[in-house]
Amino acid sequence: MSAWTDRILQEFPPDLSRFWVACDPDVVLLDEHVLQSLRDRGFELVSFDDPIVFRSYYEETYRAAWDERRDPASPALILHLSSNESDSLPWDYIRQARIVRLGLADLFDKLSSSVLRQIGPSYYDKLFDAQKAYASQTLGDAATSDFILTHVFKIVPVLIDDEVTFWREILRLHLRGWSLPPVLADRMDAILQSRQTLSDLPIKELVGDRAFALKATQSAWLTYLQSFGVASVASGNQEKGSASSLAIPFDHPDIRMVVDSLFLEGCLEPVPSEAVSGRAPAWVQVGIKKDVQGQAQFIAESATALAEDLPAEGAIHREWLSFAQRMGELLCKFFELPAGLGDDVSPQIESLQQLADDRFHGWLIRHFADLPSLPASKAPAMLHHVPRHLSHRRNGSGVRQALLLFDGLAIDQWCKIRRRLAEKLPTIEIDEGACFAWLPSLTSVSRQTVFSGLRPREFAGTIESTSAEPTLWAKFWQDAGLRKSEIVYLKGVKRREDLSRIADAISGPSIKIAGIVVDMVDEIVHGATLGKRGIASQIDDWCDTGFVEQLMTLLLDRGFEIFLTSDHGNVDATGIGRLSQGVLSEIKGERVRVYRSADLASSVPAELDTFRFDLPGLPVDFLPVYPKGRGAFTGVGDRVVAHGGMSVEELIVPFVRITPKSCSNDE
Repeated sequence: MSAWTDRILQEFPPDLSRFWVACDPDVVLLDEHVLQSLRDRGFELVSFDDPIVFRSYYEETYRAAWDERRDPASPALILHLSSNESDSLPWDYIRQARIVRLGLADLFDKLSSSVLRQIGPSYYDKLFDAQKAYASQTLGDAATSDFILTHVFKIVPVLIDDEVTFWREILRLHLRGWSLPPVLADRMDAILQSRQTLSDLPIKELVGDRAFALKATQSAWLTYLQSFGVASVASGNQEKGSASSLAIPFDHPDIRMVVDSLFLEGCLEPVPSEAVSGRAPAWVQVGIKKDVQGQAQFIAESATALAEDLPAEGAIHREWLSFAQRMGELLCKFFELPAGLGDDVSPQIESLQQLADDRFHGWLIRHFADLPSLPASKAPAMLHHVPRHLSHRRNGSGVRQALLLFDGLAIDQWCKIRRRLAEKLPTIEIDEGACFAWLPSLTSVSRQTVFSGLRPREFAGTIESTSAEPTLWAKFWQDAGLRKSEIVYLKGVKRREDLSRIADAISGPSIKIAGIVVDMVDEIVHGATLGKRGIASQIDDWCDTGFVEQLMTLLLDRGFEIFLTSDHGNVDATGIGRLSQGVLSEIKGERVRVYRSADLASSVPAELDTFRFDLPGLPVDFLPVYPKGRGAFTGVGDRVVAHGGMSVEELIVPFVRITPKSCSNDE
């Protein structure tokens, strides 16, 4: 246990009370390691986001159990209040609970609280140790920013005095999947703008916006190749403007080493080339698209490298999100290989998938229960955070927002769509991310969390269908202050002929928020006969119709900020045997079966290789049973594409923001 976690736990002696109120305006409790340690000690933390939802859960799960002298779900309950206003709570809570107040000023007495609030709780663990070891006096805002840059991000701005050092640090930062929080990006910009060799660079954007930095690097790479006379078929599409006019010293050994890794891990795309000049050094081949044989070899090597870089057992959730994006990029390339070459590479890909799933399974058992409580303002960790995240972004602005849910879209399939969008709509900016779906990763469970902002236990009455989504979507936004006439929900959107229906629905100037379900990928998946390789080809055909870019153009032209996500991904699975149980199972998925009692769940034949994983966020009478590995409840040996399980590809989905370039960096 870290010193930071231990310091927080000191406030919660296990035997002192069974009901706690944590007044936590700086959300220090919403740290993954803190949440896990609290849960290990018998505490359940529930955020006080909705008083009615909390009251219902408290009465049914805890109050009734205490009154009847039986054990509740956990020995102790923490009501998490993201403010100091405990007086606003109902009287019976205050009377029964022990109140704890937590604040950054008390926990970090040497660092600026205003700066710490802007970087968020995920960095507090490292900072607490660093403060104890290195902070000998109280630091102001600027000194605190420098302290965080040095001890968390391993960047020392005062030592960056030339272009090589600057680009080495920038590329290393983004290779790790990081971007600097705005307060630190501002500090970097303030220091480095005084360097004559760096003063013309868009420093704030390069350190604070990973998508901008990688796009700039991609454009600079194309220019670098052209300096050797390398003829590229992409040169006609080279972008104009600040991001495409930057010169990076790629030939320096420090830069070359990082760039090599960026290509290997899919952060940068090799450039298609018609001819390679003899003047070009041999090492630049890493950034030139290979023939199909070379691409297959590259994919095999990348799969092996990625398998050696799996997140550790104690990883934070962002490490798994980053890993899933890297794996999705690789799988996208793999499914584009011709079938014969794909078969040659399959052993390395399947080894990667198995290793990732095994590590991920162990991590989920330990950490999944903590994900629902993580803060959602900066980025959603889970799908039920999405509407809250959108609402947070709306505060203080009149921006129109559209949430596109591409039902069943895995990250590797998003990578294919993203590539087509980049080709067809060079005037858009795509800010990529990812988040966790809900388990079981079924449409009726996970998709409803997106449109309700609730955990599945909070819509138990409709958990078996999606019919309540329009009502849940409208309720969330009406509770957030919008009128019913300002809210749109549409589903069944698949083809170009559906665009007029969308245009009519959002045409009124009063519309502020639109939720749109795009069903085409899910339809393709459920009709798949050639596995995920066949699905990739069908998605290409769908993109060829122009539907996706026309949908984006329609929304952007009407002033919408677009967010795109999915309710679950999909995997190639192999049958372990059919379950013929009649009505015993409420939900009969190929990757999961759901039962309404422990006795029914135990009726799964012992010869089938299955396991149970019950979550506190599910209704108490909603018990999923999963096949192990990439098994499916189909005929033995049958190959299917399915969803519902716990693999990386099913459970981590894209969460993407799409805007016109002119406002992509506006906050």
